Amino acid sequence: MANPEPPPTKEDNSPETHNHATSNGLVKTDTPSSKAKPGDELVPTDTPPKMLSHEGHGEEGSPDCVFPLTIHLPHGEAVQTVATGEQVQDVRQSIVECPSAFAYTCFHLEHEGKRVNDYHHLAEIEGFSAKSEMTVVLDPYTEKDARMHVLRIRELIGAAGDRTDSVHGVLAGWSLYDDITAAAAKQFGPAVNGAVHTTNGVPDKVHAMVDYDFDASGGLTTILPGPTDQPPKTVKNLSLSAWHPPPYTFRQRGHLLYLLLTTNEGDQYHITSCVAGFYVNRSSSNKFDPMPRPAPRGNMAHSLLTLLTELSSSFPSTFNALQEVNARQDPLAAFQPPNAIPASPWFVVPADSTFLAHVPDVTRSQESYLISGVENAETLRDWNEEFQSTRELPRDSVHERVFRERLTSKLFADYNEAAVRGAVLVARGEVPALNPTENPAAQIFLFNNVFLSYGADGAGTFASEGSDEAARAATGRDVLGVRVVNQLDIDGLFTPGTVIVDYLGKRIVGQTIVPGIFKQRGPDEHQIDYGAVDGKDVVAMHEAFVPVFQKMSQAMKVKPHTVWDKQGRAFGLESSVETKGLLGTDGRKYVLDLYRITPLDIDWIEKHWREKSDADPVTTNGKAVSNARPAYPHRMTVLRPELVDAYYRHKVRLFVQEELDRRRASNAETSDTKAIESADDGRNGADENAKPAPGPAPEPAPAPAETEDDDKPLPEGVETELGRVDTSNFRFALNTDAFSGQHPPTEEAQKEWEEDEKEVRAAGQYLLSEAMPQLIHDLAEGDAPFPMDGRSLSRLLHKKGINVRYLGKMHELASQAGPRLRALVELTEREMISRAFKHITNRYLRDLPVVLASACLAHLLNCLLGAAFNPDPVAPTDDYLQTLYAGLDPSYTKATPQSIQDEVTAQVFLRYRFDLEHDWASTMKHLQLLREVSLKLGLQLVAKDYQFRPTTLSNGQANGQANEVTTVNGATAPPMTNGHTPSNGKKKHKSSNGRATSPASPEAHKQRHTFSPDDVLNIVPMVKEASPRSTLAEETFEAVRMSFAQDQKEIGQELLLETLSLHEQIYGILHPEVSRFYSQLSTFYYQLEEKALAVEIARKAVIVSERTLGIDAAETVLAYLNLGLFEHATGNTKMALGYMRHALDLWKIVYGNNHPDAITTANNIAVMLQQLKQYADSRKWFEVAIQINEPIFGKKSVNTATLLFQLAQGMALDHDSKGAVNRMRDAYNIFLTELGPEDKNTKEAESWLEQLTQNAVSIAKHAKDLQTRKIRRVHFNPQVTLGPRTQLDGHSSSTNGANGAGGDNAVALDSRSIDELIKFIEGGSNAGRTPPKKRPTRSNPKGRGALAVGGKL
Repeated sequence: MANPEPPPTKEDNSPETHNHATSNGLVKTDTPSSKAKPGDELVPTDTPPKMLSHEGHGEEGSPDCVFPLTIHLPHGEAVQTVATGEQVQDVRQSIVECPSAFAYTCFHLEHEGKRVNDYHHLAEIEGFSAKSEMTVVLDPYTEKDARMHVLRIRELIGAAGDRTDSVHGVLAGWSLYDDITAAAAKQFGPAVNGAVHTTNGVPDKVHAMVDYDFDASGGLTTILPGPTDQPPKTVKNLSLSAWHPPPYTFRQRGHLLYLLLTTNEGDQYHITSCVAGFYVNRSSSNKFDPMPRPAPRGNMAHSLLTLLTELSSSFPSTFNALQEVNARQDPLAAFQPPNAIPASPWFVVPADSTFLAHVPDVTRSQESYLISGVENAETLRDWNEEFQSTRELPRDSVHERVFRERLTSKLFADYNEAAVRGAVLVARGEVPALNPTENPAAQIFLFNNVFLSYGADGAGTFASEGSDEAARAATGRDVLGVRVVNQLDIDGLFTPGTVIVDYLGKRIVGQTIVPGIFKQRGPDEHQIDYGAVDGKDVVAMHEAFVPVFQKMSQAMKVKPHTVWDKQGRAFGLESSVETKGLLGTDGRKYVLDLYRITPLDIDWIEKHWREKSDADPVTTNGKAVSNARPAYPHRMTVLRPELVDAYYRHKVRLFVQEELDRRRASNAETSDTKAIESADDGRNGADENAKPAPGPAPEPAPAPAETEDDDKPLPEGVETELGRVDTSNFRFALNTDAFSGQHPPTEEAQKEWEEDEKEVRAAGQYLLSEAMPQLIHDLAEGDAPFPMDGRSLSRLLHKKGINVRYLGKMHELASQAGPRLRALVELTEREMISRAFKHITNRYLRDLPVVLASACLAHLLNCLLGAAFNPDPVAPTDDYLQTLYAGLDPSYTKATPQSIQDEVTAQVFLRYRFDLEHDWASTMKHLQLLREVSLKLGLQLVAKDYQFRPTTLSNGQANGQANEVTTVNGATAPPMTNGHTPSNGKKKHKSSNGRATSPASPEAHKQRHTFSPDDVLNIVPMVKEASPRSTLAEETFEAVRMSFAQDQKEIGQELLLETLSLHEQIYGILHPEVSRFYSQLSTFYYQLEEKALAVEIARKAVIVSERTLGIDAAETVLAYLNLGLFEHATGNTKMALGYMRHALDLWKIVYGNNHPDAITTANNIAVMLQQLKQYADSRKWFEVAIQINEPIFGKKSVNTATLLFQLAQGMALDHDSKGAVNRMRDAYNIFLTELGPEDKNTKEAESWLEQLTQNAVSIAKHAKDLQTRKIRRVHFNPQVTLGPRTQLDGHSSSTNGANGAGGDNAVALDSRSIDELIKFIEGGSNAGRTPPKKRPTRSNPKGRGALAVGGKL
């Protein structure tokens, strides 16, 4: 065999969807070395295999050997880079995706003439080595193989057409990265031979920020796809024939499918699919003859793709053209997410656009058969058995853990999608109930082996705790509890697969069918084996559950406690009485109803909840006599698990502090005793007046700091200056049944119960007194990432253990913090309004038929957001539909803007205990509130001109931009939208770039309502699921952090590669967790000076974030900002500005203008523009940063001084010496006042002020001499004394040469004071305070105050 070619380098590798190759050219090796080191699991593919021997692994035959494998195809050969730890099915999948092997789907692999099992690892194949070769051997087709082959070929040749999917919305998983990058590269990329880029002879803009209006409102075209060319059509039609399926006679002869092909030439062929392949038969539209057609028109091939090539003369060229079009798209933007539901945008192109063109396709209705078969049995899966069997897989070695977690991730993704499909059909009324005679809220359904029910109190279980509201809350807590238990992964304890779907106002719970849950037991047996059976009156006990429940409770810090049934019998339980155990008929122990894994928030309950009977006291005549405000809707208010963990850490710190205090007291007593003894011993031989001098008391040691990672367990010991404090004896647990109606019968039990309740109450007080104030402090000081929208705000609150019901309290605390948290005040209020409107809308939608949902939503949106445009909206109605749906009461038609505003105000107080201002409806940001509402309800709105306020017309053009009229054409004069530049940057105009949107027009302004039913294009289900994170990937990433913290960079970099591979293997490349990891990884590489690699990973982070989190998600905005910073660091500043511009456009949609983090972004843009020597534009962006900064931090803050310092430099570079002196003087005065004269910032500002003043004097003298015709030669080179202060890398700019150039041409420094010089420059104006004349040596500090440019975003 010839020497194998070296594997491709990282730059040549493209992202792969198969599992053996990662997206950065790394190949996974599933089998660890003999020592099972995590770092041994990855090797770079650009390293030859023989080079690996120095690490102790990688020799031929070792499990980690990576090498090129030659694979012989039926018509050629291919070389794949593989590792002996891979499975054969991984190699098989890579062959299927190889362009040279597209035609093959039905084959097996052979080694040395022997067939190899697809589930064996390469290392397990007898005689397999790095020099081995494998052969692809074609197999006979089965009906399933033939159907899968047809589906695969239809996808490859672009004949699949569009699909309507109930789970994936319109343009689900769309990415804008390619559009933005391509347009920016075209306009701002490197020119040929130094030529200037032009469009139709007009020079293009110098950079992306030219004419950018930072104060303009957001333009929604930012989140719309740009124009795209239609891909070439390879065939006119490929579908199942009308003669399909084969009759019995021909089925016995091996016929599988009958197909109909229409080529681009117009020829029609009837094709038979048989066990041997595909051939053209003799059938026609009115004659059935499935036998082969004779030569020369008879053709046969094993692959349908090969047959198409033989039948159509145009097919090869069009197919190659289609592959070229697909190759131009980033592979990450083309592949479907295998393990995640793609994000659906809330603002989409109209239904008649080219993106959503509904083309005729006969096979579209046949795909369910091609996928599932006639009996649909192939898609029916026993979900519960799959989940539990996967949980029982071995996990002793790293390889076994990888395989187990990878399978778990895929299984959860498949189950979630199946459950969501079933829930959508249940909500639409298309699945019959298993118990149709029951109350509709108590009905249950079965679809695709998923057990579905409504999240309502159909059985009256929660009647005393809030009924339907309590049941709805309990389902949400249950999913959270299942996720926590899944993450704990306790051996021997099993959970059902659980999903919650909110759709059309209904909450539907999907669960796997637990074996034995419907089993009818004997009269003396309970349906539940552990925990409460009927409410809390009957309690079951089974000793088999004690060990596994004990492990679960210890991990969740739940205290074992005693409960009593209605007869007073005591039961010692390891968990809450509400948490149930069921012994399935399969012998497994299942835990159910995990909505009480944490204690109640008793403080909230006592303040805001009361029994219905006490809620509205009335007199005998029925009139209310109490002005008591409405109580909270339910009593299911529990603390979050994150808060319990935080409180546990707080208690540990107190424990450590108490131990330290005890040791200090003991040491002090010992010191006093020794001093007395020493004094007694010295009296006889020393001066009686001499006194012993005790040593200084030790400084109190601080308590161990709280780690940011709330999931990381605390060590069993804490090192302090007084020695190691052992925390293994520390005990902490909370009684989850405290305040739940238990009545201990004995005094001893009552005392213990009171202690438990005291501890639970203290945990709730910790939330109020510590957790929330600490978060407010961190946000005010910039120590926590500032949220941009409702999702990021909720995520931040949950991470800190704060329930969303405390939004009102957070608003109150933020208001007290002053202007620094003005943005948080706005965010919390908007989030409360949008959530309140969601509950109102769900109430109206719950009992409506699907056909009226769009009309209901449009009218409610008009009442909320369109009242200023039309204060009296009329709900669209259809008399025929109202008569068709007997008994229908469309109460939404009675809603008015005032009633909706009143309902929102009432709901905000009801759920968040916050009183909105009376004019909140007139002060809200319409665009941002529309986005929040749409994301919470799953709305997909048509791209059009939504007018929220009345506008005036002038010459047929809208004049309402200042009134926040949001148009699809975007904000005022957008120079570039998704990378596409309009021909006129200053006037709104009708788009000519083929974008499928509607421009502003007089007719649009004459519309009666802001929203119409046709604007609600689609409603997507909102999903909450319980899939666990990968513990192996998290452990490895934690090892990375520890390695870098210990300055072990080589080990850290090796572990980084392994962590990347683990994330991609376990989750799949397109997954939200992978997106977040990509963002972290790119930052790591940037800090390690691996800037090119940081850019590569950051690009992937952008695409994956867009496709899985949303094209306008807060994390996507940050991903674009990071990408811009990294591109600038590599010298690609013009492309970086294109990304920064898009991030700013997204920011305007997500939050609006003047977000606190925009200070850093504006500063970064200014520095980038200085790098391009665009000093005038750079000044503008420094001024923008100051404009945002001053209302937040104040005009006299250190942050403002830092920005003024940089602005002064920018002005000097722009030859505005007078302005530079003024700004530097302002910066110096602030530094002097806030930091003092000895601070390095003050000293550097003073030095710069002196130099700028001297330069300004020279220029002023020169100008004066010119006026008097006394020309003096002046030497001034601002680029010598002033340089762009680029702080993206954390380095401060150098000021070398600030004293001017030496030699005869140098200008001597003026001896006058700065005040006198400034007066000379300003023509006698006041110069302000006079700084000291003596100038100390200048320093150049890195970073000033709290402003971190290029740092944390």
